[in-house]
Amino acid sequence: MNSLRAARQWPVGAVAVAAVDSTGVVGEQGSQHAPFRLASVTKLLSAYAVLLAVQEGALEFDQPAGPPGATVRHLLAHASGMAFDTPQVVVTPGARRIYSNAGFEALAATLESCSGITFPDYLADGVLRPLGMSSTRLVSSAAAGAVSTCADMARFAAELQAPQLLAPAILAEAIRVAYTGLDGVLPGYGMQRPNDWGLGLELKGHKSPHWTGSRNSPGTFGHFGQSGTFLWVDPAAGLACIALTDRDFGPWAREAWPPFTDGVLAELAP
Repeated sequence: MNSLRAARQWPVGAVAVAAVDSTGVVGEQGSQHAPFRLASVTKLLSAYAVLLAVQEGALEFDQPAGPPGATVRHLLAHASGMAFDTPQVVVTPGARRIYSNAGFEALAATLESCSGITFPDYLADGVLRPLGMSSTRLVSSAAAGAVSTCADMARFAAELQAPQLLAPAILAEAIRVAYTGLDGVLPGYGMQRPNDWGLGLELKGHKSPHWTGSRNSPGTFGHFGQSGTFLWVDPAAGLACIALTDRDFGPWAREAWPPFTDGVLAELAP
């Protein structure tokens, strides 16, 4: 695929990319089985485990979790009021979108407390093993501590487009804006008004600048990671894309990712 081969020109040591529709991989470049740090793309996996816990009755979206006045829903949507990397409460829950690693740590602790199962085990048993993601593991934080391969993340991207583990209604709720109209900073891209987010999944909406492409529909959802990784799903295009690299996110990614994504959509979207 000409569009995917463009990733070879990125200023990184190693890269693996894949394009995926609901049936599986439709194009790939690079070593699909090499392990990469996911950084914050981990949040997609962790959020899916929490969504599964809601489906199974271990959690409820609106049960108290995290700081006083916050719920599981607030934590998933980065609307709990918690600071980026500490449990400090900065604003009242629901008042502003504050991207919070600490919030995802609180989610993991809540799930462990309610289920009696460690979060890594819940993720592995509920999500990773059923999807055949045998090379993926959570080595530290539920916010940013997973290691995976492009092949495994392609399986997850297919699940996000045609869910087998989750009821479609739960995934549909996760990709709707939670707490409409909240402003906030999108890491690496500055203040967004509004900074739309679903339940653990970032929504493109009308954000500008953004790490996806100009061809992506407003309904595009996913996440990028500070380890130079991303996964997006564009429901309007019927396509997803994964990119894993060994170079931390920075100006090179802000420059390279949007035209790469536009090329992938131009070539592969139906």
